[in-house]
Amino acid sequence: MDHSFESHEFFGHEWEQAEILAEEAFDLYEKGQMDQAFKKMTEAVEKGPENGCWYFNMGLTLDGLEQYDKAIFCYQKALELLDDDIEVMNCLGVDYTRTAQYDQALTTFERIEQMNPRFEPAYCNRIITYTEMEQHEKAEQMFYLAQQIQSGCPLCFYNIGNSLFSRGDYDRAIWCWEKTAELDPSHPQIQYRLAQVYWVSGQGNQARSAFLSEIRKNPADLDVLLDFGVFLLESGDVEAAKEKFNRILEFDPDSATGWFYLGEVHRLCGRSEAALRHYQEAMKQDSRMAGPRYRLAEMMMRQGLYDRAAALLRAEFKRDVQDVEVLVGMGAMFVQLEDSEGAAHCFLQALELEREEPRAFRGLALALMLRGEYVGARQCIEQALRLNDEDAITLLDAAWISAQLEEWETARLFVARCHALRGNQEPFHSAAQALWRDIKKRRRCSFWRRLGFYKNREARR
Repeated sequence: MDHSFESHEFFGHEWEQAEILAEEAFDLYEKGQMDQAFKKMTEAVEKGPENGCWYFNMGLTLDGLEQYDKAIFCYQKALELLDDDIEVMNCLGVDYTRTAQYDQALTTFERIEQMNPRFEPAYCNRIITYTEMEQHEKAEQMFYLAQQIQSGCPLCFYNIGNSLFSRGDYDRAIWCWEKTAELDPSHPQIQYRLAQVYWVSGQGNQARSAFLSEIRKNPADLDVLLDFGVFLLESGDVEAAKEKFNRILEFDPDSATGWFYLGEVHRLCGRSEAALRHYQEAMKQDSRMAGPRYRLAEMMMRQGLYDRAAALLRAEFKRDVQDVEVLVGMGAMFVQLEDSEGAAHCFLQALELEREEPRAFRGLALALMLRGEYVGARQCIEQALRLNDEDAITLLDAAWISAQLEEWETARLFVARCHALRGNQEPFHSAAQALWRDIKKRRRCSFWRRLGFYKNREARR
């Protein structure tokens, strides 16, 4: 059966009406009017409930509406009536993947393979399934099996490109997506994907060109506009970024992300009051959005409004922040506020997202120091230095922790390493000198305590 809408002729008045409704649904589907198409298709199915093709058509319409759970039901119903049709099974497998039902997806595709080993989509679509399961070797196996059947499939190159991108193998991802664009220049969002991989791999000019190509094809795609705006913001082209965020609000005045990033533009330009208004508007549009409270907390910290900053940070953490940079920044503010619990939560969450993040280990060490847990702090600071042993601030923290544990020689070595890295560069030189004076003083006091100096002095009184 073909992937397109199916229609069959039936006899009888009810069937004729159902057929007319199905044809009208097809026309609406072709025009992209999915809501109306679904309504017509529902009426057709009510009049012809034994027509498996119409359930298949309804599933396609629901896919267009991104209602994948309902589409799965329709495909399952179609299979009951159409005796395991491979095309229907393929659509069902795709929607199982879309809804993260990976075991069912694999079972469905494997069943198709048993029925017809030359059915290429059963391999091509499994690339996506295995990629989402982070089983990338199996994703590559599916790619090569699909290539043996259809060597020039642009979707295969696109799908394996996603696997490579998620692994950070950007050069190979670029090659695959460029191959997709060569084989099918009209492939949906291929220039957008190329823009993203050029961006993260530091190829700014190519990223800008790819973003522009995608926007020329899809000028109202808000996701592309948003990413392009953020790219421009990171590139320092603030005015161009501002234009993209304003365009988002032209298409969708209630876009919380549009308001938030306009706030970022004003913040970077030093317009604090305007930034404040935009962050507040973003929260108004989406009270669950992560980001605005973090920026407002920064403003409160600068103004010395520490209680308000703490409340905003706690509220922000509840938004399930998934950005390591934000979590590290929040943790640092909690440390300034001497809130060890809040700091620890932020740094631990950052480490869940990025296990090899030295700043998170350093921050966790600071949180433990606030609690007086210096042994645990030493373990964390050692991890931070294992990942980045040339960070002067971390070396000074390590020296201070060692001093608290009265490990004087270790503390001295950390200070010396900091001095070797930074020399007389400020503020490291002054901080290192002050810390070294403190270490020497504390070492003398520790020595006197061990000799009983204070006890003897008290006795002489």
